[in-house]
Amino acid sequence: MKIPIKYVLAWASVFFTIYTFACDTCKLRQPEVTKDLTHGTGPESDWDWFIVAVVILITVLAFIFSVKYLIKPGEKDKNHIKYSVLQ
Repeated sequence: MKIPIKYVLAWASVFFTIYTFACDTCKLRQPEVTKDLTHGTGPESDWDWFIVAVVILITVLAFIFSVKYLIKPGEKDKNHIKYSVLQ
């Protein structure tokens, strides 16, 4: 069953506008940096900002290494799975 692209785009736009931006109540409780981005109270101490920074660093490093090892894993075998993914 193939879902028409217009339904996918409609769902994505509704999800994007409803769940990604903060509501007016949450904007009042957020610090200036995250005021329009998230729901909730936001980071309450410097340790919270440190945890957020560590999580961002781990995520960026995981993305960089996943792309690096997908494109150039060092495997020379022609039956390696990367060739089926890249084709």
